[in-house]
Amino acid sequence: MGFLDRLSNGWKLSMSSFAVIKKHKQLLIFPVLSGASLLLLFASYLAILLLPNDGNFSAVIAERDIVTYIGLFVFYLINYFIVVFFNMGLIHCARIYFQGGVPKVSDGINFSLSRVGDILAWSAMAATVGLIFRLLEENLGKIGQIIAAFAGVAWSITTFFVVPVLAYENLTPIAAFKRSAQIMKEKWGESLGSSFSFGIVQILGILLIGLPLFFLGSLIGLIPSIVLAGIGVLFVIAVTSAGQTIFISAVYHRINDNDVQDFDGDLLDSAFIHKEKKGLF
Repeated sequence: MGFLDRLSNGWKLSMSSFAVIKKHKQLLIFPVLSGASLLLLFASYLAILLLPNDGNFSAVIAERDIVTYIGLFVFYLINYFIVVFFNMGLIHCARIYFQGGVPKVSDGINFSLSRVGDILAWSAMAATVGLIFRLLEENLGKIGQIIAAFAGVAWSITTFFVVPVLAYENLTPIAAFKRSAQIMKEKWGESLGSSFSFGIVQILGILLIGLPLFFLGSLIGLIPSIVLAGIGVLFVIAVTSAGQTIFISAVYHRINDNDVQDFDGDLLDSAFIHKEKKGLF
């Protein structure tokens, strides 16, 4: 299957994900809550750093002591926890829908709360990896940045299915990482094509929604134009983020031989094919 075919199939799968959101718009609450929590976390972290330094951002950047790195680890830990908590809730709601039920936001929140220990353990592992990447970037110069960049891409690919694996397979963080990596090693297909499609949708959405809102707000003033454009961009990011999470849930459930409502079964079956058949290994 050529690249254009993969991209076309990925586009169709992404549209199926958005169709689920269209039927159950309440699912957008998950990325909205996640985004709002992350913004609050970032603002709090920045304030904690700037207050002892009289608002001098340059002084904050120059600090490289153990306390700074501990603070960075805590920031990563909370960041990953927030993202995984709400993504797991959305994935569970998607599962309910795929099985013919009517998902409620409370269903997803309650499920994530029931898995909070696993989420925290994974967040600690992911935060450790993130801190290692940061240390490589800061202490090995250009070489460290290159290593961290490639390692970051590899990490993103191998952890593609970590959240649903953590949710449903009762594994430790390391075992969940290995399980996700195993799935990606054995099967390959439209995941990157679909991710690329979500990226295209996001760019188009920003252009078609964010820019008009910016120009509309500019009729009043600069600040209203920025606020309106910002709201439009955040809305687009929330929709595409929810769509991609639903896509991950759909492919994961299909891989495990479960029916996925509103998704083309043959298309999902072709989403991940054995690498050996392609001669890559």
